[in-house]
Amino acid sequence: MPFLHGFRRIIYEYQPLVDAVMCVVGINEGNNNEADRLCSPEEESRVCSSLVELLERESQSEVFQEGISYALFKVAEQGLVYAAEILLRFGADLNFEDPVSYYNPLHIAVLRNQPDTAKLFIAHGADIEKRDRIHESSPLDLASEESERLPCLLTLLDLGANVNASDKHGKTPLLHALASSDGLTVHNTENIKLLLQRGADVKACTVDGESVESSLVFLIKEALDASVEDAAEIGNFCLKTTELLLVHGVDPSLCLNEDGDASLTQTSLDFFDLLFPLAVLIIQSGASLECTYHGDECWSFYNSVFHRLHKVLLHCSDNSFATELLEQAEVLLDLARINTPILDVSPEVPVHIEDTHPYAQALSDLHSRIIEQKSSPPALHCLCRSFIRRHLKPWPLEASVKTLPLPDRLKDFLLPEQVYTPQNGWNCFKPHHSQE
Repeated sequence: MPFLHGFRRIIYEYQPLVDAVMCVVGINEGNNNEADRLCSPEEESRVCSSLVELLERESQSEVFQEGISYALFKVAEQGLVYAAEILLRFGADLNFEDPVSYYNPLHIAVLRNQPDTAKLFIAHGADIEKRDRIHESSPLDLASEESERLPCLLTLLDLGANVNASDKHGKTPLLHALASSDGLTVHNTENIKLLLQRGADVKACTVDGESVESSLVFLIKEALDASVEDAAEIGNFCLKTTELLLVHGVDPSLCLNEDGDASLTQTSLDFFDLLFPLAVLIIQSGASLECTYHGDECWSFYNSVFHRLHKVLLHCSDNSFATELLEQAEVLLDLARINTPILDVSPEVPVHIEDTHPYAQALSDLHSRIIEQKSSPPALHCLCRSFIRRHLKPWPLEASVKTLPLPDRLKDFLLPEQVYTPQNGWNCFKPHHSQE
């Protein structure tokens, strides 16, 4: 077995040389505390001299190159650039693979977030796009997966790493950053932001259909099944990430695949009472209020909101909760009309309302108001304003309006006349069981 063979080689063949190098540079197994390192110029000079003496003395060993190449991993972990430089000068191999993990020194430098060491390795010819043989991960993939590795991510991008390079499955660094985020212990918001700023493709998709939207929808569903506290925290991450993606042109209303798996917009509307801030964010961004893949036969804004109202109110015995739910629906409808003055609403009620439904009258009254508003055509200036807004992409709208070569009064005219202010308790995700 390669794993056991590699492990035996480390222990019996070149581990003694590796141990000697580690001892000289002050790294002890089980005690890799950075605070204990010698870092004064005088001590560093002494360590360098001692290391050179050791390597010159051991240079005739049959396992010399393997030993110093493996020692390179150890100094890379600790960010000892001066020691790495000496090992490279004596012939340490940057393409040497750890016999156990199959990572190379650059991978290790990134995993341990040592940007200066990574920079040194690349300057000495390390392949910045090299993928390991086990996980197919590039250095940029690894840097994307942890928020603590942001310095390495920035370094790799500055040195020319391909922000849209993908593995054989089509997974890009942006998809790595999203897939490794759980909204609780891992928040890769800054990594995602940097990748997007450097040109990461928001439309990237793996051969299995994994995309930025599907990753977010997966997390959102995790929030719906979480505790109240975890749902709120996951929601914060999803909101920040969605806003970043919207700014960079993602289409949240596009079904995840040809089979019609719910898009980000549809998911937010199908559970608008639990995902209210997400629904508000997406509507205010000017996203399509129907499926941009299949059209309104797949889903539409009003039908989704009405179906959710009907379902939740059917089992609601709390009048104050029912009132709040209807108020939230009204807010969403008002925000939708700002971007789409003429809502595509059928005269027929979207779902059959039984007379026994406890809120049958409230639902019928709501639908009647929507139909009445639809029968009154909006003013021409509202239509013009809506038309212009739809073409001021990417979102956010305010930033796009400010760049227009127009008088301030016209810029003010283009901005929404209604600003949403969240009420108490409406500004976070809520899990399913919060309705019980």
